[in-house]
Amino acid sequence: MTGRFITLEGGDGAGKTTQAELLTAWLEANGRSVVRTREPGGTDLGVRIREIVLHERGHVAPRAEALLYAADRAHHVETVVRPAVARGDVVLQDRYTDSSVAYQGVARGLGAAQIRSVSEWATDGLTPDLTVLLDLDVTEGRARVASARGDTFDRLESQAAAFHESVRRAFLDMARAEPERFLVVDAAAPADAVQQVVRAAVAPLVGIDVP
Repeated sequence: MTGRFITLEGGDGAGKTTQAELLTAWLEANGRSVVRTREPGGTDLGVRIREIVLHERGHVAPRAEALLYAADRAHHVETVVRPAVARGDVVLQDRYTDSSVAYQGVARGLGAAQIRSVSEWATDGLTPDLTVLLDLDVTEGRARVASARGDTFDRLESQAAAFHESVRRAFLDMARAEPERFLVVDAAAPADAVQQVVRAAVAPLVGIDVP
């Protein structure tokens, strides 16, 4: 079977974990081997980097933050993603280069083109076969996070609403620029309805017939 690389993007609280869980169960029920992973944190090294970029006390310079994400991505792609795709697995990944472009490139003001260039070098140009963008109003997303975890926010989640609005606009701009790669889904819809839209887009990529 042909391996596939599918990423899930979106703001905080958009439901990426829920959709990945539902999609994994469906793919496996239809005979596909799935590797679920995330950035940062999809490897032992990534777990340590995740702790720095999301939970480090005190200031982390924006450029240092961007490079830490790129370092995680380089190691993750070489040791997890490419081997899985080569085996014929379907890789479902929570966040990838588009997140760095949105958060560090646009919202942090480091430059979308510069951040994408760094990530393309780090990954040797690996591009997802499909990127599912779960689009959700920022206020609703933050309310979902607060409901799930109380007032415990990581370094990025704790940024002001304007920061997250910039992130959302950046994601939507990327989706408009690359409509052949992106599937934009209204994440305010019920989870099952969102999943049906996602499955319809994934099915032809992985050779599954959807009734």
